[in-house]
Amino acid sequence: MGFDETQCGHVALVVTEAASNLARHAQDGELLLQAGGDTLEVLALDRGPGMADVARCLQDGFSTTGTAGEGLGAILRLSERVDVDSSPGIGTALLARLRRQPADRQEAVETAVGALSLPRPGELACGDAWAVELRPGRAVFLVADGLGHGPDAARAAEEALPVFHEVAWNGPVQVVRSLHDALRSTRGAAVAVAEVDAEAEVLRFCGVGNIAGTVVSAGVTRSVISHNGTAGHEAYRFQEFAYPFLHDALLVLHSDGLGSRWSPERYPGLALRDPSLIAGVLYRDFKRSSDDVTVLVARPAAV
Repeated sequence: MGFDETQCGHVALVVTEAASNLARHAQDGELLLQAGGDTLEVLALDRGPGMADVARCLQDGFSTTGTAGEGLGAILRLSERVDVDSSPGIGTALLARLRRQPADRQEAVETAVGALSLPRPGELACGDAWAVELRPGRAVFLVADGLGHGPDAARAAEEALPVFHEVAWNGPVQVVRSLHDALRSTRGAAVAVAEVDAEAEVLRFCGVGNIAGTVVSAGVTRSVISHNGTAGHEAYRFQEFAYPFLHDALLVLHSDGLGSRWSPERYPGLALRDPSLIAGVLYRDFKRSSDDVTVLVARPAAV
């Protein structure tokens, strides 16, 4: 990724401290790393005792296990951004973001989108994929889930990406039609395309198959509508639906590797967290071990 020796040392320390906390405190812990461009995201997710006072735990010298209590403080100092969500009795999710180059303020505002995509346990290839196209005031998102899992599913999902980037601004219906045509030589995929227009405060959506979409605003959850079918094979209806997408709204798109019975009421304050952290918490609590999983989270600040 082009990190220099000092930056690589920072990454090593952040990962080591995050993993050490999982080893000490977690009943069920997982460490995820995601690289994109010049940015590395570290997600430490656990089901454990949680933290009653996150701010205090981030201070140097505070420890519940007799250590020096400098681990979380070191992560905070060495990372460009740190965000934590912790609930006593449920667990803790920690996000640390490190960059090769400092982000300028405009870029930081216009890319408030987080996602993770992981293969079914035991598989190396992920049959899911996601992508985003950004312009000032607008964003278009794709989630694709290749039929089944393994290399053939991965090929179907991956072939959707260049097509999406080429036609992303043609409107959700035309994008899904283009994906349907492009995936005919593959086993096919469930696909969903969401376009956010921040100025008009509207979300336009078109989906084929079982990609779930949810808009959360003012504590109210609204599911978006996809039609049955498989892009590349049997897809008979392409229809756009429009939904209000106000300044406080949150968009969540996910494949069926994530259970759909999550509710924002269970996580007070989570909707205000970094989108990558939100995606991590949903993955931790609702992933299914029988399939690939992708979770994408975005809010109007992303555009």
